[in-house]
Amino acid sequence: MTQGPFRPFETLIDRDRALALLQQATAGADDGELFLERTRSEVLSFDDGRVRTASYDASEGFGLRAVRGEAAGYAHSTEISEPALKRATRTARLAVAEGGGTLADPPQPTNRRLYSDADPMADATFGVKLDTLREIDAFARALDPRVVQVTATLAASLQEVVILRPDGMLFTDIRPMTRLNVGVIVEQDGRRESGSHGGGGRRGLAGLIERTGWEAATREALRIALVNLDAEAAPAGVMDVVLGPGWPGVLLHEAVGHGLEGDFNRKVSSAFAGLMGQQIAAPGVTVLDDGTIPDRRGSISVDDEGTPSGRTVLIEDGILVGYMQDRQNARLMGVAPTGNGRRESYAHPPMPRMTNTYMLSGNADPADIVADLKDGLYAVGFGGGQVDITNGKFVFSCTEAYRVRNGRIGAPVKGATLIGDGPTAMQKIRAIGNDMALDPGIGNCGKQGQWVPVGVGQPTLMIGGLTVGGAAA
Repeated sequence: MTQGPFRPFETLIDRDRALALLQQATAGADDGELFLERTRSEVLSFDDGRVRTASYDASEGFGLRAVRGEAAGYAHSTEISEPALKRATRTARLAVAEGGGTLADPPQPTNRRLYSDADPMADATFGVKLDTLREIDAFARALDPRVVQVTATLAASLQEVVILRPDGMLFTDIRPMTRLNVGVIVEQDGRRESGSHGGGGRRGLAGLIERTGWEAATREALRIALVNLDAEAAPAGVMDVVLGPGWPGVLLHEAVGHGLEGDFNRKVSSAFAGLMGQQIAAPGVTVLDDGTIPDRRGSISVDDEGTPSGRTVLIEDGILVGYMQDRQNARLMGVAPTGNGRRESYAHPPMPRMTNTYMLSGNADPADIVADLKDGLYAVGFGGGQVDITNGKFVFSCTEAYRVRNGRIGAPVKGATLIGDGPTAMQKIRAIGNDMALDPGIGNCGKQGQWVPVGVGQPTLMIGGLTVGGAAA
């Protein structure tokens, strides 16, 4: 289902003519770029013993942007040609009018590459990929007779971007992505429960389609399903909560991460606006956004404006010290961009977005943190969540959680939701474990209708006084 290598962009449009039109669009502007993209993706899904999806998609296009002050003109097209670029130039130019802006300094180029540019779809034939999914199905059913349904999905893609700036500088990046997901439904005495697990990153398919890789994912999906099969109704009320390491960092991502993106703070719509240099979290809390971790799902060699990705400290020992910035918001706030200008595709303008956002380890033993929990919840898996940026209020559903009494982990519970607000929750962190872990490579983040891949992570944490919504009082 894969095709040959990408054609060079020079075969589609002359670079000198493209630069001349870009310079025409951005004359008198503060900033702007021509973003060209080509993406190929493949998804294979095996569900309930048969192939459910076998798709291959290819797309290409460009986005042209001219920025002046807070205004931005943006036009995009699926047709990479000089006539299409001329039409886009006229549209983007509307934001500049007769402005006399000075073009911002360009990003500093780097030769750093955080991942391979090899096509992951070429790592195995269609037959091998399909056989792997069949093996996952058979393996899961053989593990436990209570398994009644198995869903396995293998996805891979390759994105090529070229960013041309009005000063003539050119930035390129080739971004692979792979992911394996396994979902299992079990049934016992008429009760059905589900569990899922997956992983991936900016790397090839080899680690995912090798037996050791997919066996581990399948066993974990089954384990979660069986835990939920024995789960009791979750309690409700205000209680202390211990969060496990790794994927539970998605709560940090939503409750704090979005509120530390530059645009929300420049517009004073974030709960953290105006608090730079102030204590916004408990002592010992240090949070970073780091797009430079090799092969991680949220990593980018350069962002979608050409700025090299960075390792940005957001909160240091509880003090707010930084925001995530694209070029426009950084310029308007008088700070440097941090390599967080991201977009879903050529059809979308860039904005400040997270990459891999995580909290550093503390000194506490995770076992001691749980032992100190007198009456509360131990949450190690999360599903969907949402946050109100203006006040930081969040709601998260737990996919795996346990009742804890007198420091002993008891029965699993289902139907638990965690309710609170980011600023208060960060102040109520009472213990930080020494076991920081990143998620397995499954995160996607939505903002203003755009979705981008991200990573999250954290150590074991105890947060005091969260509201738990459940089915039992």
